[in-house]
Amino acid sequence: MSKHQIQYGNTVIEYELERKKVKNVNLNIKPDMTISVSANEKVPEKFISNFVKEKAPWIVKQLKQFENVQSYKQSEREYVSGESFKYLGKQYRLRVEKTEGADTVKYFRGFIYLSVKDPSNLKNKAKLINNWYRMSAEKVFNSSLNKIYPIIKKYGVEKPKLDLRVMKARWGSNLLESNTVLLNTELIKAPKHCIDYVVLHELIHFKYNDHSEDFYKMLYALMPDWEKRKAILDKEIVRHL
Repeated sequence: MSKHQIQYGNTVIEYELERKKVKNVNLNIKPDMTISVSANEKVPEKFISNFVKEKAPWIVKQLKQFENVQSYKQSEREYVSGESFKYLGKQYRLRVEKTEGADTVKYFRGFIYLSVKDPSNLKNKAKLINNWYRMSAEKVFNSSLNKIYPIIKKYGVEKPKLDLRVMKARWGSNLLESNTVLLNTELIKAPKHCIDYVVLHELIHFKYNDHSEDFYKMLYALMPDWEKRKAILDKEIVRHL
């Protein structure tokens, strides 16, 4: 695969191009809002670029719908006992308890306990849960980086810094200039082995900053089952975000 982009008004549309033995140029928007295009080797890149430009109004409309659905899912949360929350690939029930002490979030024996002074304060409860997710993400993601980095260290890749960010269209990204890996905080909802895949994916980009044949050869060599892990992210996790 190779990365490309087109300009549509003030919007930059990025897409991944994969060469396949297909008759037509096919465009698909995945649940994580990444855009993939497949085309035969004989189809010129200029033709594909024009094809994407023609589809730009439809693409922007579809991406907006994805954003609206995600916003709706977030806004419909009430943060009351019984609600289900995704954490490391599994669903857990929330238990909200009134407390006279400090507001806290704790994970214990399959439940997420939210102890608050004011159970009716929706904004505060949402903030507490989001902060808990981020703190958990920092710990889990750093653990994954420490686990995966030795696999690629021998290829001359310097260990990068880790940063977290909410991203709407991707699980991770690499910043070559600052030697930093960015990971989506929402990734904490995925199983640990899927998080490991995203970390390895971004680390390989420090060796091959594209989705070339060499990139995928290394990915297959270091993690032969990466496609299964990615499928879980695309099909099982995204719909719960």
